[in-house]
Formats: sequence, C-alpha cells, structure tokens
Amino acid sequence: MIPTVYLILFLAILAETAGTTALQASQQFTRPLPSVVVVIAYGISFYLLALTLRTMPVGVVYAIWSGLGIVFIAAIGYVVFGQKLDLPAILGTGLILAGIVVIQLFSRTAPH
Repeated sequence: MIPTVYLILFLAILAETAGTTALQASQQFTRPLPSVVVVIAYGISFYLLALTLRTMPVGVVYAIWSGLGIVFIAAIGYVVFGQKLDLPAILGTGLILAGIVVIQLFSRTAPH
C-alpha cells in the first residue's frame, strides 16, 4: 500500500501541474479564468506540499515535486500546446526521472 504522504505529494504535484498548465493558458495573466486557476492550484499545491514536510525531508520532497512536475509539464506542453522537445531536453528529462528513482530506491531519507 502507498503511504499517505506519497498520495498527498502526488496530489500536490497534480495541483502544481494544473497551475502551470493554466499559467501557460492565461497568456501572461491576460485571461481571467486561467489566471484564477493558477492562483488556486498553486495555493492547493503549496498547502499539500507543506503537509508532506511533516514526515519527509524538504530536499527529498522538493526533488520529487519539482522533478515530476517538470516531466508532467513537458508531456502536457507537447500534447496540449504542441511544444516539441529536442533530444537533449528528452535526455535531461530522463535523467530527472532517473534521479527520482534513485532517491526512492536507495535513499534512507525517503519513506519506504
């Protein structure tokens, strides 16, 4: 079973991803609805992120939150906004994922 802290962290990542997607859609805060979504989604994300810090170290939490956020946003940018990634960007994203896997599998600071 997945520890509750990981569920909360995943929800924080989803909220951050929604906020960042809305940030792109807001066209530099010129569109009201996406702009409101940005503020609400980031607020939810940071609140949930803070909850995870009760049981996990900030460095591990932030690495997972930002790393998976980057990967999700890159995928959303490709699918939703038609933004292409070149080979170095794809390789770099793969390295970010590899880093998260290393933290999860081998770090004693991450709960298992």
